[in-house]
Amino acid sequence: MKSFKKKVAVITGAGSGIGRYLAILLAKNGADVCVCDINKKTLDETVNILRKYNVSVSSHILDVSNKESIKELPKKVMEHHGKVDMVFNNAGVNNGSHFKDMKEESWDWVMSINFEGVVNSTRAFIPHMINNSEAAIVNISSIFGIVAVPGQSAYHASKFGVRGFTESLALEMKQTNPNFQIHCVHPGHIGTNIAAATRISDEDYKKMQEMNTRSSFFRRNQPKTHQEMGELFKKGGMHPSKAANIILNGIKKNKSKIFVGLDAKLLDLSQRLFPNHYHKTWIFFVPLLMLFRNKKPLKSID
Repeated sequence: MKSFKKKVAVITGAGSGIGRYLAILLAKNGADVCVCDINKKTLDETVNILRKYNVSVSSHILDVSNKESIKELPKKVMEHHGKVDMVFNNAGVNNGSHFKDMKEESWDWVMSINFEGVVNSTRAFIPHMINNSEAAIVNISSIFGIVAVPGQSAYHASKFGVRGFTESLALEMKQTNPNFQIHCVHPGHIGTNIAAATRISDEDYKKMQEMNTRSSFFRRNQPKTHQEMGELFKKGGMHPSKAANIILNGIKKNKSKIFVGLDAKLLDLSQRLFPNHYHKTWIFFVPLLMLFRNKKPLKSID
């Protein structure tokens, strides 16, 4: 896909973070955008930002875990915009607990949004895009769809699932419509609200921290509270505008896998070189990565 001009893009999780900046950059490049989020306040903020661009904008309060709402969305997009060219399945959540301590409903909550939301959205939109001369479905996995750490079993299961689903879908689409691009995105540490919005009690957080600090890798600079962890996570990561820009450049270059950040690339490399012992390699480069965080926003963002 060489240009986003006059394309119509649907973005879930567009109320903040990567989703918001995908919408802004696409609008800046002349694409009409349909932004969706479960949080009306933050979604309205995104819409207000988009008003400065001369493009068509629609917005929908959307819970991606609600299958019926997902089914109805393509019709609404077609009625407002007349077509769909790109779908960004970006909405995601986390629940930071060890599996043995996790409630079943917490597991289901993560899987219904991170995995089933992606699958159901893809299923709903493909019929409206399959015959396009150019089209793209962009599914946001994570570097945690490639490597694993303690206390993230639900998140890993969902993101590994997104990765497997997307890679298989890409192979299928090559046989069906070679112009239909399928992308799997693996962000590293991006400064978003996902850590702050993690569903975890103070008791579970303390318990998880105690278990994690038994490992030398997790022993240093552990946040004392969930709130502190969320604040540090947002401040310490790549600015989401830069992440969004990397994703859009990857789409233009038709990269089936898009790694966002040097940390994502190095963690992927460690897994490929040392599949059984990759954690042991991280101590050598993680401190170095902390010095090269792209914390400042993209210069082209107004």
